[in-house]
Amino acid sequence: MSQASPSKPAVTFRLSKAELVLVFITMLWGGTFLIVHNVMTVSGPMFFVGLRFAAAALFVGLVSARSLAGLTATELKAGVLIGVSIMLGYGLQTMGLQTISSSQSAFITALYVPFVPLLQWLVLGRRPGLMPSLGIGLAFAGLMLLAGPEGGALHFSEGELVTLVSAVAIAGEIILISRYAGKVDVRRVTVVQLATASALSFLMIVPTQEPLPDFSWLLLASAVGLGAMSAVIQVAMNWAQKSVSPTRATLIYAGEPVWAGIVGRIAGERLPGVALIGGVLIVLAVVVSELKIRRQDEAEALPGDDARQRETGL
Repeated sequence: MSQASPSKPAVTFRLSKAELVLVFITMLWGGTFLIVHNVMTVSGPMFFVGLRFAAAALFVGLVSARSLAGLTATELKAGVLIGVSIMLGYGLQTMGLQTISSSQSAFITALYVPFVPLLQWLVLGRRPGLMPSLGIGLAFAGLMLLAGPEGGALHFSEGELVTLVSAVAIAGEIILISRYAGKVDVRRVTVVQLATASALSFLMIVPTQEPLPDFSWLLLASAVGLGAMSAVIQVAMNWAQKSVSPTRATLIYAGEPVWAGIVGRIAGERLPGVALIGGVLIVLAVVVSELKIRRQDEAEALPGDDARQRETGL
């Protein structure tokens, strides 16, 4: 019997092209919180979310007009399910921004980091591996330090509670995107999900008894600008998550509150020193999640996709 070769850890820090795209859209995403916070002075949350995603659906629809005729039942189902998650996630998040700061909203929203692998485990039965789990733990600790002005002390005001629930909806969105990403046309499903989110948001104006806003250039410019940004973000997420696992994607998205905090600070919001420690932990969480540690002899025995799944810990 031949003697097994000694185990050697294989550790890499490289980011794929798809992961770099996710890093870029996370920067864009982090910058939207302050804009939405300011728009809440001239509009109700559901009307603005509806207008924002109507603009996004229009942008993507114009670019993808030729491909829409091929819409399949699977793409329609995926788009509607993802659209419901988007409406709940962004709608509740926008409601929260009426009473809490943009930086605080971003930090609480980012608690979806530990929610994604938890939901994957509960719904899909996929337990995260060691390195993603360590990264998730670091991200959670960092986000708790960043959660509020008291350095990790959430007082659960109404704004904080609805924002926390929105984090669960966003976690569901990420999982749904990953579940359908390899089975659908990105452009068609993006149009459906954006249109669904818009229509449902407008419908929610009735049960919430939200008053319609007066015309405002701030409202119009913000809705069109964020609509274009949302279109870019949704298309990029659908494309990139074909090759990036939900856990790894979520840990990249964990950089969102850091970018939101930077934008908020430029605008005059101030965070305590302990929040900076939280930011460092989030960055460290992303680095840890990029560590690929496996036994060399195991890697040689794992061909193709099985090896990739072992490396990512899924």
